Amino acid sequence: MTGDGAEQRDRLTRWRLVLGGDEADGVVAPDGSRIGLSADDQSRDQALSELYDGRRGAGLGRSSPRVARWLGDIRTYFPSSVVQVLQADAMERLGLRQLLLEPEMLRAVEPDLALVATLVGLGSAIPESSRQTARQVVRRVIDDLEARLAARTVQAVRGALDRSVRTRRPRPADIDWNRTIAANLAHYQPEHGTVIPERLVGHGRRSTRIQREIVLCIDQSGSMAESIVYASVFGAVMASIRSLRTRLVVFDTEVVDLTDEIHDPVDVLFGVQLGGGTDINRAIAYCQERITAPTETVFVLISDLFEGGIEAEMLRRARELVDAGVTCVALLALSDSGAPAYDTEHAAALTAIGMPAFACTPDRFPDLMAAAIERRDLSNWHTIS
Repeated sequence: MTGDGAEQRDRLTRWRLVLGGDEADGVVAPDGSRIGLSADDQSRDQALSELYDGRRGAGLGRSSPRVARWLGDIRTYFPSSVVQVLQADAMERLGLRQLLLEPEMLRAVEPDLALVATLVGLGSAIPESSRQTARQVVRRVIDDLEARLAARTVQAVRGALDRSVRTRRPRPADIDWNRTIAANLAHYQPEHGTVIPERLVGHGRRSTRIQREIVLCIDQSGSMAESIVYASVFGAVMASIRSLRTRLVVFDTEVVDLTDEIHDPVDVLFGVQLGGGTDINRAIAYCQERITAPTETVFVLISDLFEGGIEAEMLRRARELVDAGVTCVALLALSDSGAPAYDTEHAAALTAIGMPAFACTPDRFPDLMAAAIERRDLSNWHTIS
């Protein structure tokens, strides 16, 4: 097919999607053939039908899980500008406005992560009069997550910070015997069957100075909603630890620094805008410019790695961070939702340059951060943790 022919068929396909239903059957190519739909276009057609075909739309607004799936579908198959229009129409047509305007209904629904992801996905489409109710629902879920995750995270991170400060004149209670033995293997006495240490290695006492800088760089694409919720909670917990300086950055094709809101995960969640494109290179560049102590910094990129920017530049910047001594890791997901979809080629390329890429469940994230703070090898962490 010529370039002009392909362009014409693409226009006809768009008309086919606009018309939908029986009227779409009248859209044919110049040669008289029907305009078929690809698998993705069929998904787009289904999403549009659920919104604009009255026969199918009934009841969708009453089902929070179904709404969440539908919102995920439209973020997957349509650009951000179109998603905003669809969400605004859905507020009127499918009962979403009623769901968000009736406090009794929201109180009757069991708040969970899926509902929070739905509300975060709606973002600016939520009417101003409904925002307070939506924030209350999100707050309940976030408070539960913080109660479950905070203590373990603080314990793991503080322990790692203490262990990362070594001294050669430790108090007896602070001796790190594993490292001491490893450092003195040359002084093994076979006749006594023991090591006589000439140098003691110990844990340093806790310091109130900034010992590590943490940079959480989070992809705002629609598939990352659950990861954003968990990352906002962990960001707030780590920001409460005085020995850490934690920065939180979210991105799509633009980069937004939410560090000023990091202490309140709800503010963070209502500051993100799910959907749109993805420019990981631009996000890494932003963070790179703000890292002042590379060897004391842990950079966590949370993304499915479907890059819409310049791939070669993204990999070059990631290599520069690794070469500068930054401890880097790419989390393909921070969630309990099973194996994520991600760009396997980019994940392999990042791993090859020293930025291991793997998914992580929330219950393992504190241990991951502890390992990163201690500068342990993370290349096989996901297989041995």
